[in-house]
Amino acid sequence: MFENRTVASFRRYRAHLLAASVALLLSACGGGPAGVPGFDSGSAEPAAPSGQTLGTGKVKVGLILPLGAEGQGGVVGNSLKNAAELALAEFPNADLTILVKDDRGTAEGARAAAQQAIGEGAELIIGPLFAPSVQAVGQVAKAANRPVMAFSSDSNVASRGVYLLSFPPENDVERVIAFAAQQGRKSFAALVPDTAYGKVVEAAFQQTAAARGVRVVIIERFGADAAAMQASVQRLMPALAQADALFVPAGADTMPALAQALQQAGFDPRKVKPLGTGVWNDQSMAQIPALNGGWFASPDTAGFNAFAARYQQRFNATPTRTATLAYDAVSLAAALARTQGSQRFSEAVLTNASGFAGADGVFRFRPDGQVERGLAVLEMRNGQIVTVNAAPRDLGARTP
Repeated sequence: MFENRTVASFRRYRAHLLAASVALLLSACGGGPAGVPGFDSGSAEPAAPSGQTLGTGKVKVGLILPLGAEGQGGVVGNSLKNAAELALAEFPNADLTILVKDDRGTAEGARAAAQQAIGEGAELIIGPLFAPSVQAVGQVAKAANRPVMAFSSDSNVASRGVYLLSFPPENDVERVIAFAAQQGRKSFAALVPDTAYGKVVEAAFQQTAAARGVRVVIIERFGADAAAMQASVQRLMPALAQADALFVPAGADTMPALAQALQQAGFDPRKVKPLGTGVWNDQSMAQIPALNGGWFASPDTAGFNAFAARYQQRFNATPTRTATLAYDAVSLAAALARTQGSQRFSEAVLTNASGFAGADGVFRFRPDGQVERGLAVLEMRNGQIVTVNAAPRDLGARTP
């Protein structure tokens, strides 16, 4: 149980944290909350040298990122690093020293970076980004009894002590299917991409439908080319007469062609409600007639927009969409270092069921390393994306 005096102390500077959007509040046990797949393009920024440190506090934390990786990995890595710097600057009197390490986007580099960070006294590892790197870091960290907060969305690399602070697609699926069921949708069809991402969301769709007691009429997979999409849509259409919702988690790269095939086959979104995941959160998607009225789940955009404005002002660059992950991880580490003493990064503290609140809303870690997020449900409405069901402020009781 967290001590009441500690919680009270933390609440005294809560207003300052909220003003700075460092709203990572840790509740007492039993209390209320304290607090997409893919990478978006951002402005290219110079790579930080391996071995750079941020801050001068006594609590050391390793930050492992693909700073020197080629292509988009390096862009994302440096955006994450800048977000960590921003969080440290905005947290009042943060008692952290962040040991920045470059894994170059490889598992071997990540393993060496983790060994170096722990050798320099890191009590917690933040990052890395890619799943193979997370696995490598997890092995090193577990041997040294150090927890990890990593950024991969691949749930397969989560485990006890290796917590994924990311945007797992399973959260999106559960939220939007549950909301649709609550709104009276009872028979679901699915048209999913024949990709690794498609396999993940299809499994989550089946699991959520079963848990909610709704009927699955058909699941059809589609390939990447137009002919394959048309063939899949033709197989799907006869079954849609029995469905009142169509789950179609396709992104902006494939949805225009897929939507055209659906329209040509006679799909009517007024009769069968389109449903999607966070990959729909793109303004260009709102212009697609076949998705008009459709619902999808995603973090509330207000927090990211506020973060992005401050990031732009500090670095004169646009953050990648995943940059908030490093911001929240560093903010959380600073908050726990401030309030939780020697138990700051213990399993009991990190898996507190009340959870935390960050730039992308409330979240909590499960003991198995998975993350649960409070997501909003948004709607494609006449070319705009609007919120129809706000993200929760409290994640409620933890499910088994």
